[in-house]
Amino acid sequence: MEFSGLREFERELKTLLKKHRTLSDDLEVLKRLSGVHPRGFPPVIVRISGLGIETEIYKVKHFRCKALGKGARSGIRVVYAYFPDEERVQFAEMYYKDKDDRDCDRKRILEYYS
Repeated sequence: MEFSGLREFERELKTLLKKHRTLSDDLEVLKRLSGVHPRGFPPVIVRISGLGIETEIYKVKHFRCKALGKGARSGIRVVYAYFPDEERVQFAEMYYKDKDDRDCDRKRILEYYS
C-alpha cells in the first residue's frame, strides 16, 4: 500500500506535532491498520457518505495518540481517501475534535477528489 498526504494535511500534522510529539509514530500505526483495512474498520474507521463523489473517503474516529494518554479516545481525527485500483491511501485532513468535530472539510475534499 502506498501512502501520501495533501499539503494541508502535512501542515496540520506539523502543527499538531508541536503539541503531541508521538503523532509521527502514531500515524505509522494507523498506516499499518489502514493498509490492512483500507475500506474501513467500524467503529474505528468509517466511510463518509453523502459527498456526491466516487472517491472513497474515510474518517478515523478512534485514533490512538500516545502523547495524549487517552488511548483510542485521544480526540484526534484523520480523514483519508482510498484509491483501490492504485492501492493507495492519501491523507487529506487531521484535526483535534474538541476544537472542531465534523465529518470532514467538505470544501477540501471536493476540491481534490471530485
